[in-house]
Amino acid sequence: MSVPKDGPLLDDAAGRLIRPYTVSGGRTRPTAALDLLSLVMATGSKPQGHLGPEHSMALGLCHGPTSVAEISAHLRLPAVVTKVLLSDLVDCGAVTARTPRPCDTRTDRSLLEAVLDGLRRRL
Repeated sequence: MSVPKDGPLLDDAAGRLIRPYTVSGGRTRPTAALDLLSLVMATGSKPQGHLGPEHSMALGLCHGPTSVAEISAHLRLPAVVTKVLLSDLVDCGAVTARTPRPCDTRTDRSLLEAVLDGLRRRL
């Protein structure tokens, strides 16, 4: 689902009509532990209570596993504001979030060098 480029949130001439901090109710810390690579997915449960239009747009982007960074980009909101919105959705059971597992294996340097060499040849 794409976010409309016009409507109540954006104006071509003026830009964003609502300040990001008002979208999150002035909150700057999410209640759920989310980072930019956390994968968020809708549960299918209908959110309880009133949520703002940004919550609905964020929820609409979560049909499949989607990263917080990707949702933030689609919403055109700072990552911290997106994390607050998504944590609200986690708290009400509308989405689940899974943080990425830390990678225990070291990256093979020769593989990275081969990829870099291949990219340089293409340019």
